[in-house]
Amino acid sequence: MKSVFSAPGDYVHFKSQVPLHKIPIGTKQWRYYDFGPKAVPPLICLPGTAGTADVYYKQIMSLSMKGYRVISVDIPRVWNNTEWIQAFEKFLDAIDVHHIHLYGTSLGGFLAQLFAQHRPRRVRSLVLLNTFLETRSFSAAIPWAPIVSWTPSFLLKRYVLTGIRDGPHEPFIADSVDFVVSQVETLSREDLASRLSLTTDDASVGPLLLSDSFITIMDTNDYCAIPQQLKDQLGERYPEARRAYLKTGGDFPFLSRPDEVNLHLQLHLRRVGVEARPDLVHNIPKGDLGGSPSKESNENDSDKSHEDDRGGSENSPADYDINPTPESSGSGNLDKQPLDNSECCHLNHEHVLYALPGGFKGRTNIPGTSVHFMCHIAIFHLLHYISSLYIIWNYSLEFSQVV
Repeated sequence: MKSVFSAPGDYVHFKSQVPLHKIPIGTKQWRYYDFGPKAVPPLICLPGTAGTADVYYKQIMSLSMKGYRVISVDIPRVWNNTEWIQAFEKFLDAIDVHHIHLYGTSLGGFLAQLFAQHRPRRVRSLVLLNTFLETRSFSAAIPWAPIVSWTPSFLLKRYVLTGIRDGPHEPFIADSVDFVVSQVETLSREDLASRLSLTTDDASVGPLLLSDSFITIMDTNDYCAIPQQLKDQLGERYPEARRAYLKTGGDFPFLSRPDEVNLHLQLHLRRVGVEARPDLVHNIPKGDLGGSPSKESNENDSDKSHEDDRGGSENSPADYDINPTPESSGSGNLDKQPLDNSECCHLNHEHVLYALPGGFKGRTNIPGTSVHFMCHIAIFHLLHYISSLYIIWNYSLEFSQVV
């Protein structure tokens, strides 16, 4: 994994366009994105243990531009499955959403199935990605599960991150891993402990009233943190469900293979009768955008803490048009980022950022100012090298005299 993470350009664009909502409901703090025409039944995305609402930003931007409403939520601090079902139902009531389509990955897929089992009238369809039916195998693998709520944050993060396959990846998959790892760093100890409690809470999904024809099972064929045995159990439970296979994608294909995932999601929504409203996409008035009925307020873009208990939303765009997302496939596409055409050098022990003209690498005629500046950099480094040699020589001379 990379030691330094740089936010992808399309994620920066997403944050500038889509407001982040934070609302307290009872004792639970909900953090979510809600974007797209309110007239369309929403697709609600539930992340896994290591995910946040932000991991589905590629789905939010792509599907909303096609006329779908997408809601991506963080799993709140709930400590057992019964508490999750009750809290999620209150959340849906608070944002005035009654009938939903659920898309869940890993732990999120398990929670989506539980909610569909216990609240069948509200769930119209399911999309399940790399998920499971029961948690017994996970609770057996964590002998310290009874004291997970007392476990220090660094141990919880280490356990979650060890579940993410490390090593050489193709660039898109490596970028998806980097992004998820950066999101894990934003989670508090209580957030991680509650999610691991849900994973180790001994429970299983019972029979669903939902027909298999309204379920899509999406899987990656390369590798996944979910054991193949558990994925096979899921397929056996829903034999008539539509299967969508991705040749590659790793644990987070919604980030590494967003075009394929978005296509399967769109096909699923069409198949279950959700009609997109592209006519409502452009020039959407503020009142017609998906969102909570609570009062919205702008917040600092750098405030991503899950411990913020204020309600409302952050990063509300001044213009509510859905602007096209710049082409970017992740953190590897650095030439799309705001500070892509810049160079950083050290002058007098200070960081100096010097902006170079866009498309510098493709130019044959270099502006005189840039050449002049780089000459100064070269001279500075040469002088620094000579002074370093002088200091080393001086110390060596003094040492020899002492000896």
